[in-house]
Amino acid sequence: MGNLLYIIAVILVIGWLVGFIGYSAGGLIHILLVIAVTAILLQIIQGKRIA
Repeated sequence: MGNLLYIIAVILVIGWLVGFIGYSAGGLIHILLVIAVTAILLQIIQGKRIA
């Protein structure tokens, strides 16, 4: 499950970068960035609980 969250976060960050360069999606891109950061934080928190 942790690897899946990491993959989703990377995809969302890449999507944010593409949208940021293109200026086409506006606020949606920033929402994607927040979701990506949240997924990374969840993975870090869950990793500390397991270890």
